[in-house]
Amino acid sequence: MIQSLEDLQRLDQLVAYWAQATPDACACVSGDLRLSYAALEARIDAVAKALLAAGVCKGDRIATLSPPNADFLICLLATASVGGIWQGLNPRYQIEELKYVVTDSAPKILLSRTRIGDRSFAAEIQALRNAAPSLMAVVTLEDDEVIDGGVTLAAFEAEGAHVSDVELAEARAAVSVDDPCLIVYTSGSTGRPKGALLPHRSIVRFGVRQNRVWPISPLIGLNYFPINHVACVCDVSAPILAAGGTLVFLEQFDARKSLELMEREGVTLWASVVSTFQMQFALPDFASFDLSRVQLIMWGGAAAPEPLVRRLLEIAPRLATNYGMTETMISTTTPPTDDLDQLLNTVGSAFPGVEIRLVREDGMDADTGEPGEIWVRSEYNLLEYWRRPEATADAITADGFFKTGDVAVRRADGNYRISGRLKEMYKSGGYNVYPREIEMVLEEFPNVLQAVVVSIPNPLWQEVGVAYIVPGGDMSIGQLEQTCRAHLANYKVPKHFIIESDLPLLPVGKVDRVMLARRAAERLIAK
Repeated sequence: MIQSLEDLQRLDQLVAYWAQATPDACACVSGDLRLSYAALEARIDAVAKALLAAGVCKGDRIATLSPPNADFLICLLATASVGGIWQGLNPRYQIEELKYVVTDSAPKILLSRTRIGDRSFAAEIQALRNAAPSLMAVVTLEDDEVIDGGVTLAAFEAEGAHVSDVELAEARAAVSVDDPCLIVYTSGSTGRPKGALLPHRSIVRFGVRQNRVWPISPLIGLNYFPINHVACVCDVSAPILAAGGTLVFLEQFDARKSLELMEREGVTLWASVVSTFQMQFALPDFASFDLSRVQLIMWGGAAAPEPLVRRLLEIAPRLATNYGMTETMISTTTPPTDDLDQLLNTVGSAFPGVEIRLVREDGMDADTGEPGEIWVRSEYNLLEYWRRPEATADAITADGFFKTGDVAVRRADGNYRISGRLKEMYKSGGYNVYPREIEMVLEEFPNVLQAVVVSIPNPLWQEVGVAYIVPGGDMSIGQLEQTCRAHLANYKVPKHFIIESDLPLLPVGKVDRVMLARRAAERLIAK
């Protein structure tokens, strides 16, 4: 019997707790499927027994290829419950990306859709079986065709029917709150992706504590994030389950469908990223959707421009933002607020239980108002990088601080303002330039919906800035340059301004800065 949320030791117990307390409450909505907490727990138990019957042991990796839906959630929680380490695979991955993460993590079982939208994955699955000798079984989710040598989920679960409740309980009792349950591969924008190994305690305790920082009742949220991303599992799914709320899944983000689901299901937490907010607001009939039940709107991943924040405040009286990354889960957060200064210019203060240092280039702590690299120590941090001891040693100090590579300034009020990434920082004329500082200036200009600054090599200045602008109305490059010169030192003013109708995005919705830098180099260096 689970006495309280504070007693939770495993990720799956977020469901088990509410299956005891409110068994008939709706846990998730996935297409036409609606599962109560009791029904979701039964499905998790069935798949967990099947995993044990297939020989899965504590520490084995289990991969899932699926969009965000009930199947993904069941596979994740069943795996974690018996001590397995779950890995999500993004359907947008191409075969080389899939082969890299699968051969690196070496999963024992792949639970997969064989068709998602118009794309068949039969060839990719067969290629993975050939490339990864660790794969002992391929289980087909939903009613998709079974590939040669694979089994349906129903047949897989039938094999687990002989596993007793006692055996299942014994396997789960051997799992510790400090054991890893999730491996998330970083984006790899600066090299080959690394698998961040996250323990049960990180995700469970974050989910419980976020609901104290952002209290919402009832908690109903939309989850469209790719399952291989920490946003899907940790930022959205875990807190909603910790609150006994309802997860509403959307397999592929679509601006209109997302708003229709929010209206139909009475979404109370609107959690998203800047780019998807903008796609939703761009719909000509946006005002026709009833979003009156939204209690809180939050975003992460990138700062939101002022025009967007003002529009969001017209919908909900409370907004919030935060800062974190795959390896740290959560570092800072704002309370629910309508304070424009806090929302626009900061990412809030340290999340409960998080210690933050800002470290200068000389290794000393930065003073208030002085930029420094963010170092984070908390129980939400990763355990290590999977099979990367050197990368782990480089990233985590001897006393447990994770070096994020992000640069911030701590204001006098205790809130943090992000300056940018150390790896995004560039040197122009010998000076350090942080793109985020320039972007904030540009976003203050009327009709600028989005600004992203990257750098390209320059024979005179070493590197120079290139500003990409998404317009919301008339503007001129001359006006943009004049605004920058009025607010920034001359070495920070971008040498080039490019106006685009939209910008390339990574699967989670963040701007693909690596692609933009490549485009800028191809377009401008030859000139």
